[in-house]
Parts: sequence; C-alpha cells; structure tokens
Amino acid sequence: MKTWFKLQILKSLWIPKTSCRLFHKKPRLLTPELFSRYESIRKGEQQVPEHFNFASDVLDKWSQMEKDGKRASNPAFWWVNGTGNEVKWSFEELGFLSRKVANLLSEMCGLQQGDRIMLILPRIPEWWLVNVACMRTGISLILGASQLTAKDIFYRLQVSKAKCIITNDLVASGVDSFASDCQFLKTKLIVSEGGRDGWLNFNELYKVQPADHICVKTKIQDPMVIYFTSGSTGSPKMVEHSQGSLGFRPNGSQKLIMRYWLDLTPADVVWGISDTGWIVSSLASVLDPWVFGSCVFVHRLPKVESTTILSTLSRFPITTLCSAPTLFHMLVKHDLTSYKFMSLKSCVSGGEPLNPEVLEQWKRKTGLNICEIYGQTETAIICSVFKGMKINPGSMGKPVPLYDVQIIDENANVLPPGQEGEIAVRIKPKRPLGLFSKYIHNPEKTAASERGDFFVTGDRGMMDEDGYFWFLGRSDDIIISSGRERDSQEFKFQRGTCVSLIQQNKQGVCLNRLNLLYVYTGLSLIRLKMLLKLN
Repeated sequence: MKTWFKLQILKSLWIPKTSCRLFHKKPRLLTPELFSRYESIRKGEQQVPEHFNFASDVLDKWSQMEKDGKRASNPAFWWVNGTGNEVKWSFEELGFLSRKVANLLSEMCGLQQGDRIMLILPRIPEWWLVNVACMRTGISLILGASQLTAKDIFYRLQVSKAKCIITNDLVASGVDSFASDCQFLKTKLIVSEGGRDGWLNFNELYKVQPADHICVKTKIQDPMVIYFTSGSTGSPKMVEHSQGSLGFRPNGSQKLIMRYWLDLTPADVVWGISDTGWIVSSLASVLDPWVFGSCVFVHRLPKVESTTILSTLSRFPITTLCSAPTLFHMLVKHDLTSYKFMSLKSCVSGGEPLNPEVLEQWKRKTGLNICEIYGQTETAIICSVFKGMKINPGSMGKPVPLYDVQIIDENANVLPPGQEGEIAVRIKPKRPLGLFSKYIHNPEKTAASERGDFFVTGDRGMMDEDGYFWFLGRSDDIIISSGRERDSQEFKFQRGTCVSLIQQNKQGVCLNRLNLLYVYTGLSLIRLKMLLKLN
C-alpha cells in the first residue's frame, strides 16, 4: 500500500489537471493547540522552547492532522504554469517529497547541518521542496534573486562559502564561467529536463531517493536562512535568520491572528507575488501560510502581465493576494468590470509606499482595500494595517504584536507623536524573537545597527497621535523608489522641485501635484500637507 501511495505521488507531479474546484468552506477555525503557546511566549509568561524546526514542528503536525482527518483535503501547495499544467500537494505529499530531497542533499551531496546552499530558481515547485529539505537537514539556505548577474552570484558564493548551488539552465552558464575560482563550491545541482556537464540533475536524483528521513533536531536560534541585503550602502550584507526568528513568528491565539498581517485559516489560498530571492517570498509563500495550514498558491509567471494575474484571480479560489505596489498600479489601469474575483477577500502590499490614488481606484473597482505592510530583511514585518483597522492612505499601519516599534532621535530617545526620527525596534531588556541573528562576518555592522535599547532600521518616519506610522525616507545615501535606487542628490532635487511647484499654487493645490511629490519623496499625503501647511 505504501509503495502504491509513493508511485501515485510521483506520477501526479506534472500531470495536467482540470480547472480548480472550490475549497471546503468552513467557519473560521481556531489555530491548532500546538500554536497556542505563542501568545504566552510573547507576553513572557512562557519560555521560548530550546528546540524548534519548522518542518517537524509545523509541517509534519499538519500532515498528521490530515492523516487523522482533522484537516480538510485542501492542498497545502498549488502550482500552475498558465498552460494547463498543475501541481497539487497535501502536507503529507509535501513531507514525502521533501524527505527525498533531504536525502539527496545529505547522502548524495554529502552536506551536513550547518553547511550552506545557494538556491536560485524561478517560481517552480522545486524551489519549495529545497526550502523544506534544508529545514529538515539543518542546512542554511541562501536565497538568490532571479536578476543576479554572474558577478553577483560569484560574490555571494565566495563570501558565504556555500558548498552547493541549485539553479536552472539560465543561470548555470554564468556559474560555469567562474566555478573553477570558487574554492568552497563542491556540488552543482541543475533543475533541468536535460543534462549539463559538471552538474548533477536534481529531478532525476531526488525522485529515486528513499522517502525515509529523520529531521535533525535544531535549536530555535540555529541558522535557517540567509538573505543578502540590497547593498544600499557598500557591498551586500549577509542577514542571518534563525529557525525561530521567521518560522516561529506567528502568534497563536485567535485574537492575535486577527491582528497579524495575514489573517488566515486552513481554508485560505494565499498568492504571494514576489521574486524568490526576497524575504517576502519566504514569508508570504512559505512560512506564514503554512503556520496556519493555508494553501500556498503559485503561478509560474515567466512574465508579470496584468491580464494573466487578473485571469488567475478570477479563475482560482485565491482569498489573499500579496504583492508590491507596482503590481496594483498595473492592475488598476485595466478595465476590471470583466473580471470577477469571487474568492478574493484580502490584499496586502509592501516594499515601497503605495500611491493613495491606486488605493482609491482599487477600492472603487473591486470593493477591496489594500493593507500596507512595512518591514526589512532584518526584521520581517514590523508594521501592518490589520484587518478591520481604519486605513489612512500612505500610512504603514501599526506595529505587529511581536514588536515594540518607536520613533527615536540620534541619542536613542523616544520621540513624541508628530516628530520625525528614525524607525526603531526595542531590543532591550529582551530581544524580540523575530529579529535577525546577525550580519554574518560583520560584527561591526551588527553593532552599528543598535543604538541604546533599540535596533535602528535606517529608515526615517513619524508616528501620529493615533499610533499610525508613516515612512519618510532612508537615512543613508540611497533611496529606493519605485523599485530602483536613487541617490540623495536626485532625491533632494526632485523634492525641491515638487515643493516649489506646489508652493506656487498653495491655494488651489490639486491631488495630482501632491501625488507627484508623494511618488518622488515617499512622504505621506498627510505629512506633505503638514510640511507645506496645506489644508
């Protein structure tokens, strides 16, 4: 019987399936008891456990609930490529396949707990299998963005001392151009239908591995994943997150779930559209949905096209959409009357400020709000517009339950509402579990990120009288705007130009002018009016 089950899983991996069925609709479910300890841990009423592993303590628990008939038969993972092929895995199937990949990494590749793997893949199922397999083996996963150049990849392999890289045909040729100079790189795995000299074929090898694998016992502070920062100043830094800082993040009581940035149940289907190299992809497409037993939905999206996204939202029972503001800006340009989002109930945006005009248009055309989130690679999500909260256009909401977020000055003094300063997270007397562990090989940078009792984000902002936080810009010399870097001189020039335009017509200033300044400076409309003394 077990052999038949295994064959059926392998047989179903890439078989085209018919259009989607509706998910089981049940009343809002309480999170399982195994997560109820999170609230008491946050309050200091219970100690953080010494050991934690997301694969064994979360995914395998959901798998057991499936076997016991305590979870509906909704998939844990649902992938489509837009041309008819689909992959659906239950938590049990996800566990079965990820154990095979774990055996490939540990047995065939000789990798051990504490070693590092670099993973550069597009939105394909193998990316998720490697994520879970690394959790099972205790191997630190280094995620790389799809737009990395050969020079970028070489730098990351060298500074991280990664022993293995897993990628596809598009990236492999670039790796071959410098692989002989990477003294730490021992194994190259390629996800491809064919072979390549000097590379092991990932798909061929993992499918023949045994599915019996004992998950390593990891401590909650053991490293799990490494992200490279964007390098806004200097070379990209390695940001290390532990098994607990991301995987143990969500709080368990129903009251806190309602206040968290993703309000999910096992009946939800979450579509996070983000490059697989960024932390948002880990949060919205792996960790947070699976903590709540939700389904992770993925579209291959070789090109991010508005019509494809709108059609997908109409065709599939997606309940939550998470993406950058630029995507929503693309979507509202279309006539949405021909699209019916029958299941969509929650939209989340982060990565850069959301233009209030886009927020208004999306609400008018779909009836749905867009909730903004704010965070960094080092912190994950620290502010959010929670479900049911009043939306102040331009605001990034209020702190999530895990964090005490404040606006501080250069001496680490907490500033009152309405005053501009640096956005910071309190780390003393007790450091929040959700923060990163350190900048690897860079103790100076780690120390410099702390000021008094706070971790300093490097972003400037303010808090209003109602406790809402507003992003004002970067403190360093680089400002990220609309997905690209602008130096401080360009920033100041654009700000000065726009302020001049508006001040010349103070009495009759129009929303378009304010939006223009908003786009260039990242300042909220409320903050702009305050600065310019406009009504």
